[in-house]
Parts: sequence; structure tokens; C-alpha cells
Amino acid sequence: MTFRNGLDSLLRPQDSVLVLIDHQPAQLANLNSHDPHMVVNNATGLAKAAKIFGVPTILTSVIADRGGLIFPQITSVFPGQEVIDRTTVNTWEDPNVVDAVRATGRKQLIIAGLWTEVCVAMPVIQAAGEGWDVTAVTDASGGMSVESHEVAIQRMIRAGANMMTWFAVLAEWQRDWARTEHVAELSELFMEHAAGSGIAFFWEQQLLNTPVPRTAA
Repeated sequence: MTFRNGLDSLLRPQDSVLVLIDHQPAQLANLNSHDPHMVVNNATGLAKAAKIFGVPTILTSVIADRGGLIFPQITSVFPGQEVIDRTTVNTWEDPNVVDAVRATGRKQLIIAGLWTEVCVAMPVIQAAGEGWDVTAVTDASGGMSVESHEVAIQRMIRAGANMMTWFAVLAEWQRDWARTEHVAELSELFMEHAAGSGIAFFWEQQLLNTPVPRTAA
């Protein structure tokens, strides 16, 4: 197994493609590795970051007529976009998904989904074996237990995949705050989805826009 380092190993928005897998009610009902609210928040934040940076995003569900539609928080980020509904447990065995990813012409494949041990691990391991540069976003995913989530992470690492959190993905896409074209949108994203960091940013803006009281004469 070969591990890559250096600047070229970091994520670039122009080379990235995101696949969000099975963020559906049936899976959320048995999500026990994380607070479900956090996973919904993080997956939504990741989706919004992808849209801000122009990263193609493929949405896929499994048997949606029984498992439920993808969370509206995510689909609302991409209004009108078709969700690829599968019967395969392994997303990477569905040719519609693979063809959609290949059509983007990108090789940095980023995956998040429910559950980590099944719907994330299977495509990550297969795609990594086929030569894709694969990253799993662990906090925009979740498993049936803490153990199953963590064991899946270990298995994916051994298969040569990268593990990241959603905010780290955003940071690598941005890379330099001198790149100001997305700063306004990212500021909004921070306030909506970055918890304490977002609130601190909001507070900073409040303080910067509060006049300093004049000293009494």
C-alpha cells in the first residue's frame, strides 16, 4: 500500500467530485455513532461547501420508496437535481453512479453517507482499489454503533483511503484566505453550520460594527 504526501495530495476543488450516499430516514433511525443532528448538520454543510466551490455533487439513495427520500436539508442545496436511486448496497456497483462520477473528469473522489460500515466503506474500498484518490468524510457519515463506525474507518484506511471531517474538506478547498471570491458565502456557511466558530464569527462582526462610546466630557 502506497501513501502519498505533499501539496499535490491535498484536495482541490477543480479536481474534486462529491458523492453523498443514503442520507435517508431509514438509516438515520438507527444511527448511533453520532448525534443524528450533528450528522445532518455536517452533511448539509459539506453539500453547501461543495456548491460554493463548484464541486460536482452526486446524490444517491437506496430504495427510496421504502427507505425515504434524502433529507430536504441536502436536496434543497441542489434544487431540481436528480437523485440516483439504487437497489445495490454498494453504490460503486451501480453503473449510473459510476458513470456520473466519471463524466465529471475528476479523480479526487469524496464520499459521505449512512452507514459508514456499509454504504460508505464498500464504495470507498472498491474505488480505491480501482485507482481513485478517495476520501471519506467521517463526521458527515455515521454507523449503527461507535464500534461499527470506527472499525469501518480502520478498514478504509488499510485500503488506502483518506479520512477527513467536513470542515477540513472545506479548508483544503479554500486553502488561502487571500482567495476572496468565496469568503462572503463561506462566512454565511460558518454561521449556519460551524457551531462555536460560526457564533464567534457572528460576534466578531457585531463587535466590529458597534461604535465605541465617546468618553463623557
